[in-house]
Amino acid sequence: MAKNKLPDRAAATAGDARAQEAAVPHGWGVLAILSALMGFASISTDLYLPAMPAMAASLHADAGHVAYTISGYLIGFAIGQLAWGPISDRHGRRLPLAMGMVLFVIGSAGCASSGSIESIIAWRILQAIGACAGVVLARAIIRDLYSGARAAQMMSLLMTVMAIAPLLGPIVGGEILVVASWRAIFWALVAFGLATLASLLALPETLPPARRNHEPLARALAGYLPLFRHRRLMAFTLVAAFFYAGMFAYIAASPFAYIEFYHVPTRLYGLLFGAGVVGIMITNLVNARLVVRFGGTRLLRAGTTLAALAALVLALDARTGWGGLAGLALPLFVFISMTGLVVANSIAGALADFPRRAGAVSAFVGAIQYGSGILGSALVGILADGTPWPLGAVVAVFGIGAAACSWTIQPLPSET
Repeated sequence: MAKNKLPDRAAATAGDARAQEAAVPHGWGVLAILSALMGFASISTDLYLPAMPAMAASLHADAGHVAYTISGYLIGFAIGQLAWGPISDRHGRRLPLAMGMVLFVIGSAGCASSGSIESIIAWRILQAIGACAGVVLARAIIRDLYSGARAAQMMSLLMTVMAIAPLLGPIVGGEILVVASWRAIFWALVAFGLATLASLLALPETLPPARRNHEPLARALAGYLPLFRHRRLMAFTLVAAFFYAGMFAYIAASPFAYIEFYHVPTRLYGLLFGAGVVGIMITNLVNARLVVRFGGTRLLRAGTTLAALAALVLALDARTGWGGLAGLALPLFVFISMTGLVVANSIAGALADFPRRAGAVSAFVGAIQYGSGILGSALVGILADGTPWPLGAVVAVFGIGAAACSWTIQPLPSET
C-alpha cells in the first residue's frame, strides 16, 4: 500500500507545481478574478439590501416574505455547491465557472423582470446556483495552489480584497435606489455577471488532467456521505455553519431593524453595513499576519469566543432597547468583524486533510454553511415582530453554538 501511495503523492506535488507555474505569470490578475468570484456570495444580496423595504412596498409584501428572498437564495447556493464541486474535480475549474456565470446572469435578469415576491424567490434560487460556482471553485483554486497555514493566509488575503464588494454593495445599491427603482439593482448584477464571465478568459486552469477525479458524478455525490464521519472536518464545518447562520440572520433582518425601526436613511444604512465589512477586512489582515505564528485553530477559538460575547450583548440590547441604535450597531460590528478570524481558518482547517478532493470538500463545507444560513434568515423572518429582538436572539444562539464547536477542535502538532 505504501508503494502505491508514493506515485500519487509525487503526482500531486508535480501537479501543485504546474498549477503554481500557471498562476505566477498572471499574478494580480488571478487574484482579482478570484476576488470577484468569491464576491458573488455577498454582492448578490448586499447590493439590494437597502431596497428590501421598497421591494416590500412595491410588491405588496411584508418584511417576513421579503426576507425569504434571502432564504431562497441560500437554498440554491447550498444545493448548487454539491454539484459544482464534483463537476470541477472531474472537468477542471474553468468550464464549471463559465456555466455558473451564465446561470447567474439568467437568474439576475429574471429577478429584475419579476412581478411578485414568489417569482423573485424562484429566480433567486437559479441566480444562487450560478453564483455558488464562483465561490466554491475560487476556494478550490486556492487549495490547488496552496496548503496548510499558507492556504489560510491566502484565503484571508483574498477575502480582504473581495470585501470591497459587501463594503460598496449597500452603498451602491442605495445610490441606485435614489435615481432608479429596485429593478435597476438586479440589472446591475446582470452586467457584473457578464463582465466576470468575460474575465474568465484570463484565468489559468489550476487542476491539470492528471489530478482530476474521473469517477461518475453519481458516485462522487455519494462520496459526500463518508465526510459526515470525519470528526475534525465536521467540527470545522459546524463552526462555520453556526457562524453563517448568525451572519445571514443579520443580513436578512438588519435592513428592517435599521431602516424601519430606527428610521435610518437608506444611504446611512449602507455606511453602517460597510462598517462591519471594514472590520472584516481588518481581522482578515490580522489573521493573515498571525496564522503562521499561532495556528488557525487558536485564532478560530479566539474569533468565535469574541463573537459569542458580542452576540450576548446584542441580545440584551435588542430586548431592552438599551443604547438605542448604537446599542444594536456596536455589538453587531464586533460580531461581523470576527468573520476574518472564523471563516478563513474554518475553511482551511476543513480542507487540510483532503488535497485531492478539494472541490468536493469545499462544496460540502459550503453547502452546510449556506444551508445553515437558510435557517438563520428564515428564523428572523418567522419571528419578525417589528423590533430588533428576533435579530438579537437568533444571532446570540448561533454565536454561542459556533464558539462551543470551536473549543472541541484540538490544535495540530504543527500549531503547538
